[in-house]
Amino acid sequence: MPEGHTIHRLALDHRERFLDREIRVSSPQGRFAASAALLDGRPLTAAEAHGKHLFLGFPGGDWVHVHLGLFGKLDFATAPVPPPTDTVRLRLATPTDCADLRGPTTCALITEDDKRAVHDRLGPDPLRDDDPEPAWTRVSRSRSTVAALLMDQKVVAGVGNVYRAEVLFRHGIDPYRTGRDLGRAVWDALWADLVALMREGVRNNRIDTVRPEHTPEAMGRPPRVDDHGGEVYVYRRDRRPCHVCGDEIRTAGLAARNLFWCPTCQPTTVGTG
Repeated sequence: MPEGHTIHRLALDHRERFLDREIRVSSPQGRFAASAALLDGRPLTAAEAHGKHLFLGFPGGDWVHVHLGLFGKLDFATAPVPPPTDTVRLRLATPTDCADLRGPTTCALITEDDKRAVHDRLGPDPLRDDDPEPAWTRVSRSRSTVAALLMDQKVVAGVGNVYRAEVLFRHGIDPYRTGRDLGRAVWDALWADLVALMREGVRNNRIDTVRPEHTPEAMGRPPRVDDHGGEVYVYRRDRRPCHVCGDEIRTAGLAARNLFWCPTCQPTTVGTG
């Protein structure tokens, strides 16, 4: 599932291609056809992201709510705009650009009130100007592991498996440490790092988390080869040597996803920090 930086990048791409331009809206697949007909010929007035949710705004307070889920794809093309395939749920098109949405978990025409309800059930997003205090309130009272809390979209919106694993490694935090044992200073440092890392992810359209001294060039090691791209410390590196200490990266299931960590660089701790 795409992480929050990808959705914010998609919002930016929509603004650059379609904002304030009259758009042809269609649903070649047919499942969004009635709603597409209501939007056809109207301009895009906004494109926003909150966590893993994309919102495309149209005049009159109408919004297209998109959640890609595990299998959704959103692709762009430029002139000559190709004809759509019959798997396209939603197409936005101008004479020079098009965006094709396939296989999303959610593609729905919603109202302003509906949109607010989605925002209300999500936690603060490191890529928005959100107040992070509600996230800390939930974390500091929770007996759940910090690894589980970071993946809970009601706590922090937009963090997925890669950012979870990497930010915990970067701060030497045992992923099984409970939220209430984390400590405010440690949480503030985690949040600030997520903001910086995810902003870089939007700029580069990929996740890179290694510090300069641990890049392939600095260490004389081969670059990472993975369909997720980017240089990382622990994500999908189970049974391989840690870039920092050389010990073996471990993996285990947690919150229905695979967790990756280095037991040496992220030792078991008790108490607050």
